[in-house]
Amino acid sequence: MSDRFFSPFWNFCLPLFLISFLAGCFYYYKPTGELSPSEALKKAGWWGRPYFNDDLDKESLLTAIEKNNEFLNRLPANMVFTYGDQQFSVEDVKESFRHFISIIKESKDGLDLNYRIIRDFDIYSSIGFDNRENVLFTGYYEPIIKGNFEKTEDYQYPVYGKPNDLIKVNLGDFRRNLKGKRIIARIDNGAVIPYHDRKSIDRFGFLSGRGLEIAWLSDPLDVFFLHIQGSGIIEMTDGSKINVNYAAANGREYRSIGRLLIEEGKIPKEAMSMKAIRDYLKSHPEEMERVLFYNESYVFFRVVEQGPIGSTGVPMTAGRSIASDARIFPKGGLAFIETEIPVTDVKGNVKDWKKISRFVVAQDAGGAIKGPGRVDIFFGTGEEAAKMAGAMNREGRLFFLIKKRERKSF
Repeated sequence: MSDRFFSPFWNFCLPLFLISFLAGCFYYYKPTGELSPSEALKKAGWWGRPYFNDDLDKESLLTAIEKNNEFLNRLPANMVFTYGDQQFSVEDVKESFRHFISIIKESKDGLDLNYRIIRDFDIYSSIGFDNRENVLFTGYYEPIIKGNFEKTEDYQYPVYGKPNDLIKVNLGDFRRNLKGKRIIARIDNGAVIPYHDRKSIDRFGFLSGRGLEIAWLSDPLDVFFLHIQGSGIIEMTDGSKINVNYAAANGREYRSIGRLLIEEGKIPKEAMSMKAIRDYLKSHPEEMERVLFYNESYVFFRVVEQGPIGSTGVPMTAGRSIASDARIFPKGGLAFIETEIPVTDVKGNVKDWKKISRFVVAQDAGGAIKGPGRVDIFFGTGEEAAKMAGAMNREGRLFFLIKKRERKSF
C-alpha cells in the first residue's frame, strides 16, 4: 500500500469512517419494537431514488387506491400519519392520493410518470433489515380449502371463531411509559394470564365444546396455513362457500416453522417454501405436532361477505396490497417496491425469478411482518397465487411516497 493513504487527512478521517461504518453495521440490532418511524424511514436524496416504472396494469392500481379510500374516509380528521420525521393529516394523505391518480391518468409514458413523481412527491426509503435498504419480501394468498360445517371422520380439524374470554389489555392505561403496548390474555381465578397456546388448543382441546367452530377441515396443515395467510375460502361439502377472515390472535409469539426446519437441517435454506414444508411434514407425520406446536401463535376467524380483508378493513387487491409494520410505516400509505417474484412450473417449483417494480398500498399487517426489513406481497386467490406466494422469498427495496408540501410565500 502506498504511503499516501496515511496522509494527515486520512489519519483524521479514518476514525470518523470507522465510527460511521460500525454504527451502520450495528444499528439494526436495535429491537424492532423500539424503532421509531424517523429511524425506519429516511427521506431519499436524488442518488437513492428508484426509477418509478410500474410492471402491472393501471386498473388494478386504481382499484387498490379506490378501496383504500374507504379506509381513509373512516378516519377521524385529527389522525396523524408519520412519514420518517414528518407528520401529515388525513386530508394531506387523501390529497396525496388524489394527485397521484391525476399523474397516473395524465402521464404520457413511463419517462413522464417518473418525472412527475420525483417533481411532486417526497420519497422515503426503508432502512431495511441491515440499515442498507435491503428488505426481505415474502408472499401470501387466499387459499381455497375443502371443509364441512360438522365434524366427521374426514373433517376433524376446527377453524375457530374468536373466544369470548380473550381480552385485550392496553398497558398504557396502567403506566404512561407503556403507552401503545398491549397484551392478549384471559382471566383465571381473578388473575390475568396468557391466552392458550397452539398446543393447548389443538392437542388438549381447551376450546372444544364451546360452539366456536366455524368449519372443520380435513388436514391440520390446511388449518395451520390458513392461520398464516389470515383469510381463505372454504368450500363446503354441500356446495356452499364461506369467506373467513382474521378476527383475533392469542397474543403468543409468532415463530417461523420454516426457520426451525432450516436450523434443524431438515430443509435447505435455498429450497425453503410452503410446498417444501408441506412435503416434508407429509413424509414425516411423526414430526407434525412438534413442528406445528413450535409456533405458539394461534389465529381466530370471522365469516365475511367479501374477502380477503386487510388490517385497514377493506378488501385487498392482488399484486397491489402489501402487509407491513404499521408501528413504523404509514398504514394505508402509498408505496413503491423493487424486488423479484418467482416464475413457477405446474408443480409450484421455481424455474426463474422475474424483476418487478410497482406501486402498492400498505393495507395489511402480519404476525411475522415486523420491522423495517419485512414486507409480505398479497398474490391473490387460489392455486396459481399459492405457487407464487409459497415460493416468494427475495430481497428488494421499499419506498413510501407523500405529496410535497406547498411552500408558503410571505
